[in-house]
Amino acid sequence: MYKAVRAALALLLLVFSANVFATTLPDAQTMYRQLHLSHEVAFDKFEQAYDHFKTHRSGKPIFTLIDYSKPSSQKRFWVFDIAKRKVLFSSYVSHGKNSGSLYAKKFSNVVNSRKTSIGIFRAAETYYGKHGYSLRLDGLSKGLNDNARRRAIVIHGASYANPKVISKTGQLGRSWGCPALPSYLSKKVIDTIKNGTYIYAYG
Repeated sequence: MYKAVRAALALLLLVFSANVFATTLPDAQTMYRQLHLSHEVAFDKFEQAYDHFKTHRSGKPIFTLIDYSKPSSQKRFWVFDIAKRKVLFSSYVSHGKNSGSLYAKKFSNVVNSRKTSIGIFRAAETYYGKHGYSLRLDGLSKGLNDNARRRAIVIHGASYANPKVISKTGQLGRSWGCPALPSYLSKKVIDTIKNGTYIYAYG
């Protein structure tokens, strides 16, 4: 009985905290200005991600935005700390080889398509695989990315995602659908966003 009461109180506290957190945050335009994003991030993409983040508590004041409408030769992956009003990471990120060359133009939720998925993801647990330290993702957008687990769509580091590749080929190398980051940065990003934060990927 005592355990049940404690669990119920914990749930009420979580809901209350989420509501307080959402109501104390400014609107999207204000936050956009405070983060100084006008020359780097499209406002409409930021607004969509931020509005969802405000109403869906992840346990951390952190979310990630990926803008695949930008070419892979530009930074298009950002991690924001909303509580500190700070951009924690701004990075290059690869897209799937069958999504396009310099630009990701085709997206898929199909196993073995080797295309990038868009939509809302939740960062899950970490593991060590063929690409080293990696982060599993759960796709939350039905029909767009909810096969992420089956497709093994994860965040990992890759040598082909290093910006040095751009100077040689004009673009990053491509993955089999994973948002691959430069190897020198991937562990820091993964440890920051793992275990429940949201990732918003737009085309």
